[in-house]
Amino acid sequence: MTDVFGNYVIQKFFEHGNQIQKQILAKQMEGHVLSLSLQMYGCRVVQKALEHVLTDQQAVLVKELDGNVLKCVKDQNGNHVIQKAIERVPAEHIKFIIDAFHGQVYALATHPYGCRVIQRIFEHCTDDEAVGKGFFGEMGIISPKPLLEELHRYTINLIQDQYGNYVIQHVLERGKPADKALIVSKVRGQVLQMSKHKFASNVVEKCVAYGSKKDRSGLIDEVVQTRPDGTSPLISMMKDQFANYVVQKMLDVVDGDQREVLVSKIKPHLQSLKKYTYGKHLIS
Repeated sequence: MTDVFGNYVIQKFFEHGNQIQKQILAKQMEGHVLSLSLQMYGCRVVQKALEHVLTDQQAVLVKELDGNVLKCVKDQNGNHVIQKAIERVPAEHIKFIIDAFHGQVYALATHPYGCRVIQRIFEHCTDDEAVGKGFFGEMGIISPKPLLEELHRYTINLIQDQYGNYVIQHVLERGKPADKALIVSKVRGQVLQMSKHKFASNVVEKCVAYGSKKDRSGLIDEVVQTRPDGTSPLISMMKDQFANYVVQKMLDVVDGDQREVLVSKIKPHLQSLKKYTYGKHLIS
C-alpha cells in the first residue's frame, strides 16, 4: 500500500473488486490508517478506500484519525485524506473532524493545506437554518455557521493573506448572500488600498463579481468619486499592477448610468495609460 507501484494495484482492487474483497482489503488497513494517511502513496489508498467501501467501514477507518486531525490537515499527504473524508463520509461519522476545527479557523485558513480543507467544509456543509445552531443538528448534518462566524472575525487579515484570500474568495463565490455582504462590508472604505495588494486584490475582484448589485455599486462609487484634493482612486488603480485587474472586472460587470460614469472617468486617461505596462491591459 505504501509502495510507489503497489499502491496503484490496491487502488484498482478498491475500484473493481466486489464488496467482500473490498471489505477484506479495508480490514487490512485497520490500525494503520494514520500512518498510511501521512505517507505519499498510502494516502492515495486511504482516499480510494473511502470512495469505495460501505459506510460502516468508512466510519471505522476515519475514526482512527481522531486526535490527529490537525496533524493530518497540516500534512502534505494527510490533508487529502481529510478532504476526502469530508466529501464522502456521512456527517455523523466525521463530527470529530469538525470539532477539531473549532477555534482553529484562522490558523487553518492561513495554512497552505488547511485553506483547502476549510474550503471543502464550506462546500459540503448544509445550511444550518434547517438544523438549528451548532455544528450538528438533530439529524447529524454539519452546519457551517460556527466556522463562518469564526472566519468573519478575521476577514480583514485573511483577505490579505496568501492562503486566506482563497478561503474568502470561496465564500464570495459559493456562500449565502448574508456572508457575502458581510465580507463586502469589510472591504468598503478600503477599496483602493486593497486593490493594490497582491492577495487582497483578488478578493476585491470577487466582491465586484459576486456581491449584490447594491454592494457592487457601492464599491464602484467609492473609486470613481473625486477626492478633496481633486484626485480619484480610479486613476491610481488603473496604473497599478494589481488594481488594474479590479478596474477591468468593474468594467465587465457594471451597467447603466454607473457604466457611463466609469467609462467617462477612464477615457481622458487612455493616452497616458499607454506609458504603463499595467495600463495597457485596461486599454485592450
